[in-house]
Amino acid sequence: MMIRKLPRNTAGRDWVVGDLHGCFSQLGRLLKIIAFNPACDRLLSVGDMVDRGPESRMAVEWLTQPWFHAVRGNHEQMALDAMRNPLEDLERHLRNGGRWLTELSHAERDACLAAFAGLPLALEIDVEGGKMGVVHADCPDNDWPSLRARLEADNPRDQDYEALLWSRERVRNGGGGAVHGLDLLLVGHTPQENAILYDNVMHLDTGAVYGGKLTLFCVSDFVEVSLPASFEHMAQFQLH
Repeated sequence: MMIRKLPRNTAGRDWVVGDLHGCFSQLGRLLKIIAFNPACDRLLSVGDMVDRGPESRMAVEWLTQPWFHAVRGNHEQMALDAMRNPLEDLERHLRNGGRWLTELSHAERDACLAAFAGLPLALEIDVEGGKMGVVHADCPDNDWPSLRARLEADNPRDQDYEALLWSRERVRNGGGGAVHGLDLLLVGHTPQENAILYDNVMHLDTGAVYGGKLTLFCVSDFVEVSLPASFEHMAQFQLH
């Protein structure tokens, strides 16, 4: 299934987290800060859960949680490409922080690849009075209904993959027009100093793995919560 639709959460809150890149301990601290309740809350990821950071292998464990829903990012795609076609694609993944995958046992690696292959390219969430979407980078042609139809038919175009996994044009241009068919689209991919809204697209990658911060955004009440990496390092130091 290339698109996954989530019903409205009437019991709790829905949170969306920016690019994790192996910073799962930092995410755990953030969830404590917001008093995340796995019995009724849901956590959605914009992808790029792995590479560059220290805890990439934890992605599979998180993906088994029934309250955690993620889309595929370009780093999950690079991992899949590297293992499927190592002669052409392994070096690129290694160059982008993927060495951790080669250090796993065969069973662990297979589990990672199976989990990544099962990730949808998009999430659609029913919210009060409308719909929100989650993809990694951007919506092709600013047309969500058309994208949804192609993904439901398992028939995405090459340019769909390019936009969904790789596009930085909206950030580079400071906008690019509203995405039709959604109230709000949540994305990551391009690190920003702070979460920022261009058109009706909220960018949540705030560079946690680069020493920036990890950001959560609540689609239920539009609350934003961030944890700077410097605070995370301080907390780890105090624990030791």
